Amino acid sequence: MIPRRLAGSVAAALRRQPGVVLLGPRQVGKTTLALEVASSGPSLYLDLESPADRAKLAEPELFLAAHADELVILDELQRIPELFATLRGVIDRGRRDGRRAGRFLLLGSASLELSHQSSESLAGRIAVIELGPFDATEVDGSRDLATLWVRGGFPESFLASSDEDSFAWRADFVRTYTERDIPALGPRIPAETIRRFWTMLAHEQGALHNAAKLAASLGVSGQTIARYVDLLVDLMLLRRLPPLISNAGKRLVRSPRLYLRDSGIVHALLGIENYDGLLGHPVAGASWEGFVIENILAVAPAGTIPSFYRTAAGAELDLVLDLPGRHRWAIEVKRSLTPKLERGGHAALVDVKPDRAFVVYPGPTRYPLTPDVEVVSLAELLGELRK
Repeated sequence: MIPRRLAGSVAAALRRQPGVVLLGPRQVGKTTLALEVASSGPSLYLDLESPADRAKLAEPELFLAAHADELVILDELQRIPELFATLRGVIDRGRRDGRRAGRFLLLGSASLELSHQSSESLAGRIAVIELGPFDATEVDGSRDLATLWVRGGFPESFLASSDEDSFAWRADFVRTYTERDIPALGPRIPAETIRRFWTMLAHEQGALHNAAKLAASLGVSGQTIARYVDLLVDLMLLRRLPPLISNAGKRLVRSPRLYLRDSGIVHALLGIENYDGLLGHPVAGASWEGFVIENILAVAPAGTIPSFYRTAAGAELDLVLDLPGRHRWAIEVKRSLTPKLERGGHAALVDVKPDRAFVVYPGPTRYPLTPDVEVVSLAELLGELRK
């Protein structure tokens, strides 16, 4: 297994805080990472999807008191939301008794419930860290980068022995989410309906959110589409990238862009099994754009505010990063080996006034496109963000 970039961040957070919430979609490697972090000392792992493990928490305060000297890992904590109040009391008592850090590692695959509960019940007591699929900083070389783009970053998909095995794993992943995981969260959505919706989003990767168009295609209301979008965002499978609203003198697009967050899931939904099939598919450009954006946001510093910029007149930038410290970067994504910045891109740069501007492309050579814009590889840009 590839060592995860965030392992050190989780361990460091546990040294500072009584608890850490590790968020990420199913099968992304949260449990593996948690057990790796816990291997340095005594620990206890409970899977709250297991009836046997849930039964151990019938009297949670008594059970946790018996394991006060261990790091307690609670997986799929959103299954027992009432446990948050208990954890708050246990953490506060531990602080009074002198144990201030490294008490709980909480794992979850539904971000909204965990984020809401943790911010309300455990504010000031925990750190929240999001674990996504593998990103480009966790794989080696251009060949692995192409594999990462095609297969996506879910560990079992990326590390599969063949493209066929990887595709089969992703097909099973989609089936499991639509038939089991989503219904288990409560929404009464037919599996075929949510799969059709998911596939429509794959075809429209990176498009402006048009609820009316999606509703007409599915034969549902706009409110229902909003609920479906919220659900996939909550499950950390869909990114809703907001528009930059900053220039009062321009007519700006105000709808968000929607990106399925893992490129391998996009390809599985569209029946794309390998690199050659991807290059010949109409979604290739949008898939590359989403792949680059997701990798950039995976390594961007905490506190970064991402958006895109688009005016009614056609000025457009794929990604704007407002970084901590009031620095703004503008990024265009191109799949061509001879990228150009269109007139709308130049106009957008005048409007947005970034401190730095980049065009990300698949080639290896870094060079200036204009005095104010650099052409860089994805690896180069990620390196700049990590400085």
